[in-house]
Amino acid sequence: MFFELRQYRIKDGKRDRWVKIMEEKIIPFQVSKGMVFVGSFVSMDEPDLYIWIRRFESEEEAERLYREVYESEFWKTEIKPYADEMLDRERMLVTRLAATEKSVIR
Repeated sequence: MFFELRQYRIKDGKRDRWVKIMEEKIIPFQVSKGMVFVGSFVSMDEPDLYIWIRRFESEEEAERLYREVYESEFWKTEIKPYADEMLDRERMLVTRLAATEKSVIR
């Protein structure tokens, strides 16, 4: 099992709009495909920073779910245009994490 910590920089003060899209469209869609959503966060100190975490059972599961989500027509037509408009992709950071024994999220 591993976690994926995704840190996004949102362009031009659009973070509130991005959070709304995440919570109303992106997260429900990904959950409907089988992804496990752990949390969604905004930085209290950096107005352009949005962070979210997903959990995967294995690399194989992650690869399968990536295909099901990111290659879908819904993603390409309903989500990708928003992401392209609002995300500073050059500053996006994705970190894979393994929980330690004392972690409360496992």
